[in-house]
Amino acid sequence: MNPLLLLLSLSIIPFILAGSSPSPVLDIKGDKVQAGPNYFVLAVIRGNGGGLTPFNVKQNNTCPRDIMQWNDDVQEGLPVVFTRLDAKKDVVGLSTDLNVRFFTPTICARETIWKLGPYDDKLKQYFVVTGGVEGNPGPQTLSSWFKIEKFEKDYKFVFCPSVCKICKVICKDVGIFTKDGVRFLALSDTPFRVMFKKIF
Repeated sequence: MNPLLLLLSLSIIPFILAGSSPSPVLDIKGDKVQAGPNYFVLAVIRGNGGGLTPFNVKQNNTCPRDIMQWNDDVQEGLPVVFTRLDAKKDVVGLSTDLNVRFFTPTICARETIWKLGPYDDKLKQYFVVTGGVEGNPGPQTLSSWFKIEKFEKDYKFVFCPSVCKICKVICKDVGIFTKDGVRFLALSDTPFRVMFKKIF
């Protein structure tokens, strides 16, 4: 092969890779997870708790702010809806910024968007709570953006937003913090291994 053609071919490869779409997140049936439909977020490991739901445990608000995981595997919690940073695309890709919102037909419907809460000095912990902002990427909404990444054969949520190039951000896995028998969604060194079950 002509050395010049070989060099040109090799130089084109990074541009092709850079323009490729991220791998899709798949649900338990092997279908691509999409922005818009509702999905249960469930623990992969049996005996490791059920689904997620907003609840008032540490706080007392009209709309629940804490996010807890049911202790019982049978409880699937409330479904969530994903909103992509790129609203023109439907498929949720790995390691891409997205909003996560609990689906609930109540007055609290717009109050259920996930966000990273303030640091809890007493518990020395960051908790994932509700009350975030959907869309409008930038410094003001930094706490409302999460990513889904592969964790071995399964998935995990990560807080490491890329929506602000000049902002210093925390990059850490989302896991479960247990206090007094209650499982809270929080930043952790141990990821919460999850799977996604589409309902409608």
